[in-house]
Amino acid sequence: MLTHNLGHPRIGARRELKKACENYWTGKISQHELLQTAQQLRKANWKLQKEAGLDLIPVNDFSFYDQVLDMSLMLGAIPPRYQVLQEQGVSATDLYFAMARGYQKDGLDLVAMEMTKWFDTNYHYIVPEFYQNQTFKRCSTKVLDEYREAKSMGIPAKPVLIGPVSYLLLGKEKDKDFDKLELLSSLLPVYLELLRGLEKEDVEWVQLDEPFLALDLEDKEKRAFEYAYQVIRQTFPKLKILLATYFEGIAHNLQLASSLPVCALHLDLVRAPEQLEKVINYLPEQMSLSLGVVDGRNIWKNNYESSLKLIRLAVEKLGKERVFIAPSCSLLHVPYDLELETEENSALHEVKQWLAFARQKLDETVILKELADGNTSEEVDRKFQENQQAVESRKTSELIHNQFVKDRVKAYEQAHANRKSTFTSRKAQQQASLKLSLFPTTTIGSFPQTQEVRSWRRQFKKGQLTAAQYDQLIEEETEKAIRWQEEIGIDVLVHGEFERNDMVEYFGEQLLGFVFTQNAWVQSYGSRCVKPPIIFGDVYRPEPMTVRWTSFAQRLTNKYVKGMLTGPVTILQWSFVRDDQPRSETCLQIAYAIRDEVQDLEKNGIKIIQIDEPAIREGLPLLRKDWDHYLNWAVTAFRVSAAGVEDDTQIHTHMCYSEFNDIIEHIAAMDADVISIETSRSQMELLDAFADFDYPNEIGPGVYDIHSPRVPTTEEMTALLKKAADVLPASQLWVNPDCGLKTRAWEETKQALIKMVEAAGRMRELVSKPAV
Repeated sequence: MLTHNLGHPRIGARRELKKACENYWTGKISQHELLQTAQQLRKANWKLQKEAGLDLIPVNDFSFYDQVLDMSLMLGAIPPRYQVLQEQGVSATDLYFAMARGYQKDGLDLVAMEMTKWFDTNYHYIVPEFYQNQTFKRCSTKVLDEYREAKSMGIPAKPVLIGPVSYLLLGKEKDKDFDKLELLSSLLPVYLELLRGLEKEDVEWVQLDEPFLALDLEDKEKRAFEYAYQVIRQTFPKLKILLATYFEGIAHNLQLASSLPVCALHLDLVRAPEQLEKVINYLPEQMSLSLGVVDGRNIWKNNYESSLKLIRLAVEKLGKERVFIAPSCSLLHVPYDLELETEENSALHEVKQWLAFARQKLDETVILKELADGNTSEEVDRKFQENQQAVESRKTSELIHNQFVKDRVKAYEQAHANRKSTFTSRKAQQQASLKLSLFPTTTIGSFPQTQEVRSWRRQFKKGQLTAAQYDQLIEEETEKAIRWQEEIGIDVLVHGEFERNDMVEYFGEQLLGFVFTQNAWVQSYGSRCVKPPIIFGDVYRPEPMTVRWTSFAQRLTNKYVKGMLTGPVTILQWSFVRDDQPRSETCLQIAYAIRDEVQDLEKNGIKIIQIDEPAIREGLPLLRKDWDHYLNWAVTAFRVSAAGVEDDTQIHTHMCYSEFNDIIEHIAAMDADVISIETSRSQMELLDAFADFDYPNEIGPGVYDIHSPRVPTTEEMTALLKKAADVLPASQLWVNPDCGLKTRAWEETKQALIKMVEAAGRMRELVSKPAV
C-alpha cells in the first residue's frame, strides 16, 4: 500500500505567505523576497510530509493566491483586458495578482476576475473566463519548476494539476451562444505539453483533480471526460495518472469513472463511505484505488477502527498493491498543526484530545497503513489504543450535552419560523415607519479595521488595556464612523464592528458549545485567512452579544443604525462542526441563539436588523437529489432566527459569491425584507434570477467589488444601478457594496462610498424625471 496526500496548507504555520503577499502589495518587500518566502514554505511543507513517512508528496499544490488562477496562467487563459500589462512587460507575478485583485495604476483601471466558492467550501477560487475560439498556450512552467525543486531535495514528488474537464467546468463563458466545453480540443495540447515536460523528468505519478466527477453530469460533460483521458492515455501510455475526486461520492458516475484509462482513482470515503463496496466490485483489474479515509475538511481525530474496516474491505477485494491510503481531499481546508495550540488554560485544552490538524492527519494516514499492514509493534499498538480512548471519551463527555438546548430544539414548531404578516403587509408598515427614500444607501456592516484598532484588541487580551480603556477607544472609533456616514449622506448606518475580530468568531466566543484556537488559520481567498471556531457541543446564548455596541451607536444619531448579526447557517458553515449529530440539529440550536439576540436588539430600539447568510448557497450539497433536504432545514433555521420580531422591524440578509438561479425559490422562502448580494464582478448578471422569478422583496445589488483595492467611478456604479433598474422596479432596490469593508483601507473606502452615494443620488434624479 502507498500513502499520499492530495495537497497541503500553503499559508505557513504562522501565515507567513499572507504577510509576505500583503507586504509585497504595499511595496514593503521586493519580488525576490516574496519568491524567497514562497520557496521556504514549499520546502518546509515537503520536508514535513517526508518526515511523516508519506510515500508520495504533492507538488504544485502551493499557490500565492489560488490554484485555479495558477492553472489559468499556466494555460495562457489570460483575459484580453490584461493584454496591456503583458505589452508593458509587467512581471508574471504582477500580472497574476492583477487578475486576482484588479489593477489601478499609471492610468490603467482593470477590474479583477470574478471570484466564487470552491464547491461547498469556504475557499474561493478565481473563475476562468472563456471566449469563443479562444486559444491557449503555456505561459508558466510552475508545475515543472516546483517538481524539479522538490526532486533536488530528494522528495518523492507527485505533481498535482486541475484536470482539463474540471478546469473548463469551473469557468464562465464571456461570449454568448457557445459552450466552454467546445474549447477542450484547443486546451488539451497545452496539458499535453505540461505532461510531456513532466514525463521527461521521469515523473512516475501525476495527480489530476477532477472533482466534477462527483457532481451530476450531462452527457456532453461525460463525453468530454472520455475524450480528454483517451487523448492523454494515447499520448502518454506509461505515465501513471491518479484521478482525484472529492467532496462527494462517484457511485452515480461509476461507469464513466471506471472506464477512464487512468491508473488509479481517488475516492472521498469521509463524505461517502457507502460508495466503496460498489466501486470495488466495479473497478477494472488494471486500476488501483486511493481511499480518502482521513477527513481533509474537518478537525476531528480519525476513528482508526472505522477507517480500518474500509481499508480491509478494499484490500480483501483488490489486494494491497492496488490500494492507496490518503486524506479525503487536500488539507488546504484544515489548520496547519495542533501543536501550535499551546495555551494550557484555554477551554480548548479539554477538547484538544479529540482534534487533528494537517500535521496530525499526515500521521493518521501513515499509522492507518501500518495498522492495515498488520504492524504489531508496541508503538503502533499504543497509538491505536490512544486513538480509541479519545474517540470513546468524546462520546461520553459531559462537556458536550446541554439538556435545555436539546429540549428547546425538540419543541420546535412551524410558528417559530413565521413572521406575523406577509411581506406585502410588512413592507407597507416599514415604509410608513422608516420613511426611507428611493435607492436607500447602506453598507454591509464592517468598516476598515486598521492596525491601530487590531492593536487595541491585542492589548486588551494581554491585559495591557483595561476594559474601560478598551471600551473608550472603541466608542470613539464608532462615533467617528457614525459621524462620517452622516456627513456623506448614507441613509442606513452601521456601527462599523470595530469590537469584532471575525464575523463568526465574534459570536462563537459568546456562545456556549464553541471553543477557539490561537493559530488554527485556514485560507479563505488570497491572503484572507480565517480561524474557524470549533463547535464541539450544544449551542446556547447565555447573554446578549451585540446590543451594547449597536444601541450605543443608535444613541449617537437620528438615522437608523442596523443591528449586525451572522446567521445560523453561516456560523455553521464557517465553523468546524461536531460530527456526532446531524448538521441540521446543530444549525437549529444556533438559530434559537440568534433569535434571542434579534429580539433583544428590537427591545433596545433597533428597527433594522441584518442577519448575514453568505454561506447558505455554499452549503448546498453537490448532488441535486440532496438539495431539498438541505435547503429546507437551512431556510427553516434562518426563519427561526428572524421571525420573533414585529412587522415594522425590517430584517435584512446578505449573501455573496453565489449563483442563485437554482435556489431562488428557497431564497424567497427565507422571507427577508431586504437581501443584499454580490453582483459587481458579474456585472449584475445575478439579478436575472431574481427578475425571472419575480422576486417580491427588496434587493441591494452590490455596486462595487470590495475584494479589489481599486476605486470604481461614480459613472461605473451608476451604470450598474441602471442595469439593475432595467430588470427590477426602483422601489425594490437598495444601494450598497458587495460585502463588508473590514479588509479594506480607509482611503479607498471613503472614496468609494462617496461615489456610491453620488450614484444613488443620480438614480433618484433619473427616476424622478418625467418621461418625455
